Parts: sequence; structure tokens; C-alpha cells
Amino acid sequence: MADRPYTLLSCSMSIDGYIDGATESRLLLSNDLDFDRVDDIRAGVDAILVGATTVRNDNPRLLVRDHDRRRARLDRGLPEHPVKVTVTERGRLDPSRRFFADDGSRKLVYASSRVAATLGERLGGLGEVVDAGDPVRMADLSGDLHRRGVRRLMVEGGGAVHTQFLADDLVDELQLVVAPFFVGEPGARRFVGEGHFPWHPGRRARLAETRQLGDVVLLRYALSARFEPESA
Repeated sequence: MADRPYTLLSCSMSIDGYIDGATESRLLLSNDLDFDRVDDIRAGVDAILVGATTVRNDNPRLLVRDHDRRRARLDRGLPEHPVKVTVTERGRLDPSRRFFADDGSRKLVYASSRVAATLGERLGGLGEVVDAGDPVRMADLSGDLHRRGVRRLMVEGGGAVHTQFLADDLVDELQLVVAPFFVGEPGARRFVGEGHFPWHPGRRARLAETRQLGDVVLLRYALSARFEPESA
């Protein structure tokens, strides 16, 4: 396999495995303690990746919020915020989403070959559109990020992206936060979809840490020999 970044997949889900409800309103699965933990993790990575569905539905900023953490990045010679990365097969990205805000961060959009040119025109320079082939393969995307200098990648969703990264064995560390309630709604989005995953009853993932953060629980799984216990 080509060189790729150390990849940390981060997700919050309900007890029954959902990452969102069935309505357009964003479902808050975490709490302030965990939001601060995630901010600290973001401050230590080179890039944050979400899928186009997450950009559309959740409208995330994907920035380091804490001023001291941003200053520490600058003191280390890094940009104030990690690179924002998204991936799209159909090119359905709105340039008014906060992902593309003028916030000083670099933006990379990995698009399938059939939509890359038109998407580049629509975004008008708000982000660099990369022709990622057809279909877009996460292993190729990871290799390209590594060639661009990304050594630590944080993947924050959504379910289709989680599924592809995990099924392709591209994740070194899984940080899974469980919220203390159920969703159980038809049409709600799950943590992962159907797939052939490297971890199964005959090859169990290694649980490296559990941590209570208020009313949620963090589960950290070591999914490769590259796992770094001190990264959280």
C-alpha cells in the first residue's frame, strides 16, 4: 500500500448506532466535555475530512475553536486550522456552506471525474477541486493527501465515508462516543452501512481505552499496528 496519513476516525452515535435523526435538524449526540476533547484532537492533525452529505446536512465549520490551541499551532509553524477535505461523487456542493467560508483554512475537494470540471467552475476558487477518478477510491485519496504533506488525518463522517475507510482498512484509530439515548427512527443515518470489514468475530478490534465524559462514553479502538496510545 502507498504511504498514507495516520488516520483517526471520530464519530458520535446513539446507543442504537445512529449518527443523526431522520429530520433536517442536527441531532446533538455529544456534550461540552467531548466537544472540547474533539477540538484538542483537531488541533493536532493536518487535515479533517467529511463527506459531501455531511457538508450539506450538518454544515460544519471544521475549525479549531480554542484560541490557545490555534496559537500553539502557529507557534509550531502550522496553519491556524487544519486543511478541510471533502469528497463527492455527484458534485452536489453549495459554495455557501461553512466548509467554504473565508476562514483562512485550505480546502480540498476530491470529486469524481465526471463532475470535477463543472464543480470547479461552480466553486469559483473557494477550494481546490481534485479529479479523483471514477469512482473515487479512499485509498487513492489517502495517498494523495500524504503526497501533499498530510501526515495526520481526522475523518469525521458521515456514514458512507466511515464505511469506505473502515472497509478498506485505512483507519489506524477509531474514537467512538456513545450518547445515552436511542434514536430508532426510520430513515435515520447509521454509523456505518453494509460492507465487508476487516474486523469480525474471527478478528476482534482491540479496545485500547474507555473514558467517561459526563453522560457520554468514549471508546478508543486500535485498528492497526500504527496505533498511537498517546494521541488522545
